[in-house]
Amino acid sequence: MRPRVAFAGNPHSGAGRGRAAATAALHVLAASADVRDVTGPDAAATGLALARERDAGVDAVVVAGGDGTVHLAVNVLAGTGTPLGIVPGGTGNDIARELGLPLEPVAAAHAAVEALVRGARRPVDAVRCRHAPDGNVRWFLGVLAAGFDAVVNERANRWSWPRGSTKYTLAVMRELPVFRERSYLLELDGHQLRARAMLVAVANGPSYGGGMRIAPDARVDDGLLEVVVAGPISRLELVRIFPKVFSGRHVDHPRVHVYRAACVRLESPGIVAFADGERLAPLPVLCQAVPEALTLLAGR
Repeated sequence: MRPRVAFAGNPHSGAGRGRAAATAALHVLAASADVRDVTGPDAAATGLALARERDAGVDAVVVAGGDGTVHLAVNVLAGTGTPLGIVPGGTGNDIARELGLPLEPVAAAHAAVEALVRGARRPVDAVRCRHAPDGNVRWFLGVLAAGFDAVVNERANRWSWPRGSTKYTLAVMRELPVFRERSYLLELDGHQLRARAMLVAVANGPSYGGGMRIAPDARVDDGLLEVVVAGPISRLELVRIFPKVFSGRHVDHPRVHVYRAACVRLESPGIVAFADGERLAPLPVLCQAVPEALTLLAGR
């Protein structure tokens, strides 16, 4: 019997790369599985459709798109045991890259099919986040941003023009002259820490933002999170350090601190957290690493 696969793509990701990735993935999947394309008109509709397919007992879910599309699928599948296949079609594809998955869509689709047929599965950790005031739960797989980078995301998301990476470059230029260090209260496995910082990130995986290795030693299968705190530090020093984030050498700076914990609570007024590049919730949030919460269509 052919396996049943629910598929969803994001035609808008990666400046059109998402549409090409979806087309390639559907072609490859259809040769070996019964595929149902449930891509909706928006992310909310697609998420609901994937949840219905999950509840109906599909053998796997495969998505084509960027980190935001993966984030959508993680929130449908975390804790369920239904395996996820990823066909990269975004701009950065940090999650797929750090998981060691093929970055070329046809190769990624073939790898997902092979894993599905052979029964190859890879369990990885996911992070369960609870927004303190209302108790809503969201999951993420890569990195949660809760500092300057999150504020830039929030500003850029309010603009309808320009599109692509130019929008974020302009948002950085607009935000940097006015951004100030923020006061944070962090709880790391129950131990409180107060800090003034320009940037705070909670990392399950090492990179975000198209190759920025914010937590170079983070691993998706060790049951722990890495918390990167940059500060106290001036805006000028942040500009000087920032280029080193692409190699991970920023962690050598004396004002950059890295902590490890399984449970992290972040609190800072006026900050909206972003995870896997998607708007998550205003702080405070409580993040818990859940070992093997997600199953991937991949061998080890």
